Amino acid sequence: MGEPRGEPDRAREPMSAALRPPGRLGEILDLMAATQDPGERAEVLLDLAGRFREVPPEIARRPFSRANLVPGCESEVYVWGLLQPDGRLVLHFAVENPSGVSAKALASALAYGLSGQGVSEVARVDPDIVFDIFRRDISMGKGLGLMSMVKAVKEIATRAAGSRSRS
Repeated sequence: MGEPRGEPDRAREPMSAALRPPGRLGEILDLMAATQDPGERAEVLLDLAGRFREVPPEIARRPFSRANLVPGCESEVYVWGLLQPDGRLVLHFAVENPSGVSAKALASALAYGLSGQGVSEVARVDPDIVFDIFRRDISMGKGLGLMSMVKAVKEIATRAAGSRSRS
């Protein structure tokens, strides 16, 4: 597909500690930044998608509540955030589209990369990480849907932080 006209590719060097997302997500983004070959990047993304683990049945069962549906995501993605007693968040996803490889790769990166982090750290993740992971090699619709996944995670973390502060 290539880069949209007028928009630069966001490829960059590994992130500085100040800009780096929390937890293992920063490591994933560093790996993606260091992987310049398109074929190798595709392999890394397919590996991430292959590591996707669906929400366990003790957390949620089909039919999933629409309250957990990520709005605007083509692959019909659902997300859950479980607040742990120590203030850390554990993320779970369901991707209903069996062809949703990009959604599965991002869900895997977010679940692996952010689970176990504090809610305030998760809430500061920038949705633009989608372009750090996928570059501009995705359609605008898919990019917006993937960014909605990150925004949904941020909203869960923000709500969890608010509920912690009220208790």
